[in-house]
Amino acid sequence: MKSYRTSLRAGVVALAVSLALAGGGVAGAASANPSPPEELAKIPVSLLVDLGSGQVLEQRRPDIPFLPASVTKVMTAFVAFEEIDAGRLPLDRRFQMDAETEKEWWAKGSTMYITQKDRPTTEELLHGIMTASGNDACIVLAKGYAGSVPAWTAKMNAAAKRLGMTRSHYNTPNGWMDEGQTYVTASDMVRLADAMIMRHPRLYHEFSGVKQYHWRDVAMRSHDPTVGIVPGADGIKTGYTREAGYNFVGTAVRDGRRLVMVLAGSPTYIVRDAAARKLLEWGFADWTPRHLFDEGETVAKAQVQGGADLSVPLVTDREVHATLPTSAPNRKISLAVHYRGPLVAPIRKGDRVGDLEISVEGLAPGHVPLYAAQDVAKAGAFDRLRNGLVKLLR
Repeated sequence: MKSYRTSLRAGVVALAVSLALAGGGVAGAASANPSPPEELAKIPVSLLVDLGSGQVLEQRRPDIPFLPASVTKVMTAFVAFEEIDAGRLPLDRRFQMDAETEKEWWAKGSTMYITQKDRPTTEELLHGIMTASGNDACIVLAKGYAGSVPAWTAKMNAAAKRLGMTRSHYNTPNGWMDEGQTYVTASDMVRLADAMIMRHPRLYHEFSGVKQYHWRDVAMRSHDPTVGIVPGADGIKTGYTREAGYNFVGTAVRDGRRLVMVLAGSPTYIVRDAAARKLLEWGFADWTPRHLFDEGETVAKAQVQGGADLSVPLVTDREVHATLPTSAPNRKISLAVHYRGPLVAPIRKGDRVGDLEISVEGLAPGHVPLYAAQDVAKAGAFDRLRNGLVKLLR
């Protein structure tokens, strides 16, 4: 059972939702939260987030910038996905390696070994980027599509800004050492992973989590430490340089529940890989979901100013749940919908217009995005008259 009340504070409309849970009480509220795996002790930066609730299950220095190394390539792939799904970059488009790029990037770190004689497609380059971590593939894609590396990194930084990655910056498409000009945070990388998975599911599943891909006579292999080992793991990207240490952005999904993990600065790949596997298993075993809303279900309605309609339904783009300790599944849950209100017409279906805040007793709140369920056009003369009458009769 859900009950609603709204209040207006400082331009933000908060809609509180109280849940009467099966079983009634708050048993277990005083129990300690699950302790994360001890394998994380040697890793400077870590973060585990449940995307269905937005709740952070484990964190260590999530907002401290770190050198991403080849984890940078997640953004290069995301920008390519954006261009592909916008119809501007065909998967069968062919690219050419120029002499300067071949000379600089031949066998430099992880590579596809592209030569001037080759004509790799977008599809082949993306497999090279995500599976083989090809430094040369990133440069060929960047120069071939955007005209130059700076033009491509400008697209990367523009995408980061749109996603709210406020503490990250890209100076290179492949993460090669650049005196610290390329940096990210764990929190920002979760935002990027969320956007990649939710906005481009077809491309994500095609290019992420592939353990081996053959191009020409080159057998390209992924260093992902979880795919094929942790049930449900399907990506995303490892990274390493001597300066950065061993990094990993990983994710797994079980029964529709997806966790995203970031590890950075590990002293060895052995430490990183063990921690990655343990952390995902801990996230599924020691935490349990309490279902709240189905994907696409209306969570609330937001008031609209100057629109043909007085309100617009707010819906989710995913199954939404609260995440509770498995040892204390009956903790109190409270919800609040936040949006800058009233919303101003016109509004397009699919616009992100607010957030659902999920609070579990004893834990920091999580947030999941809310979207307009329909178009709301600007009000015409008849709409204004009708809306005025509706307000008078309320």
